[in-house]
Amino acid sequence: MDRLLTMDRNQFVARMQEEFRRTMEQVADAVNDAPDGNVINGSEVRVRDVMAEFRRKAFETAVQMRIDSTESSFSPADGRGGPPEAEQGSVGPQHAGAQRADRAGPDAVVRRRGRRGE
Repeated sequence: MDRLLTMDRNQFVARMQEEFRRTMEQVADAVNDAPDGNVINGSEVRVRDVMAEFRRKAFETAVQMRIDSTESSFSPADGRGGPPEAEQGSVGPQHAGAQRADRAGPDAVVRRRGRRGE
C-alpha cells in the first residue's frame, strides 16, 4: 500500500456529531458545577480533560476512517509481485549435529540460576 486514499469528510463529521454533542454537554456541566466566584479554577482542568479526550477520539476516528477507505479499495490479488509464498513446512534441513542425545533440553532449562553474584 503506497498511498492512503482520502476519507469522506461528511461521513466523518456525521460520525463525530454525537461525540461532539456529548463533549459540549460535559463542558457545560463542568462550568455549571464549578463553585461561584471560582468558575475558571473550578472547571478548567475538567474541561481540558474532556476536550483532550474528544481530540483523541476525533483524531483516532479520522485516521481509522482514512485507513479503512484505503483498505476497502484494496484487492489482495492486485499488485502482488514477487515469488509465491512457500508452502508450510518447506523449511530447509535442520542440523542435529549440535544437539546431544543424552539431554532433554538446552542447559538454560536444565540448570537453576542462583542469586546475582553467585
